[in-house]
Amino acid sequence: MRLGIIAGTGALPRLIAEEERRLGRPPLVVTFEGTEIDWLSGFDHVHLPFEKAGRLFRALRGAGCETLTFAGAMQRPRLNPIRFDFAAVRIAAKVFQLLKSGDDAMLRGFAAVLEAEGFRVAAPHSFLQGLLAEEGVLTRQQPSEADRADAARAALLARHLGAADVGQGAVVAQGLCLGLETLQGTDAMLDFVARTAPGLRPDPEGGRGVLLKAPKPGQDWRVDLPAIGAHTLKGAHAAGLAGVVVEAGGVLLLGRDELIAEADRLGLFLWGRPVTVTDQAS
Repeated sequence: MRLGIIAGTGALPRLIAEEERRLGRPPLVVTFEGTEIDWLSGFDHVHLPFEKAGRLFRALRGAGCETLTFAGAMQRPRLNPIRFDFAAVRIAAKVFQLLKSGDDAMLRGFAAVLEAEGFRVAAPHSFLQGLLAEEGVLTRQQPSEADRADAARAALLARHLGAADVGQGAVVAQGLCLGLETLQGTDAMLDFVARTAPGLRPDPEGGRGVLLKAPKPGQDWRVDLPAIGAHTLKGAHAAGLAGVVVEAGGVLLLGRDELIAEADRLGLFLWGRPVTVTDQAS
């Protein structure tokens, strides 16, 4: 059975493709207009306009791909109906409605469209071992009591944000919300915090703040599970934060050993925080 990887940017699609090739199952990598990646040499690959659904379905079937996975970051498409092929016209009403939804609802809907075409959609972490963050502090640097309190506050905010299908992360320092993840993503949130937050912390000697990432309540874990990579750590460091907190068992660590080494180099903590009773009750 051959895997089709609907690939966005970031390390995750490359890691999956390399592992599938190592196992003797070279995948078909699909990218769409607006997504440019630089590791495709040696992989079967198709690059398509979003409007050509028929070409997508034919390419996947022709390559023998029964199972698909979404991996990596991708911009929402701006569709031009003039370019639609017949298959796109057939599903256009559903697609336009999905584009008005939050990310989880949108991707869940796209998965349903693909399943209706006879494909199976699988979670990206089912193709790689050890991606999900384990419980505990993974770095030399440890979170302080102030950091743990900020993480609890950020978990509460992220849970409410996720329940509305808006985002998967929050930044809190000294109990104050410095940033919430929205459609623009984690990198944009951290850049905003770096530019605006230094003067907002009431106590210069107090907690420097934390970034927390967690899946949305009820999220479809086959699509859009939160992930962090080295760029996330660099963004947190540039924002002056003390560390990064991820929900244990619910966030992908892209290159675990490299992430730990990078966090240690930057003087950040990386903490796999378990979900608490307070989190669940909030």
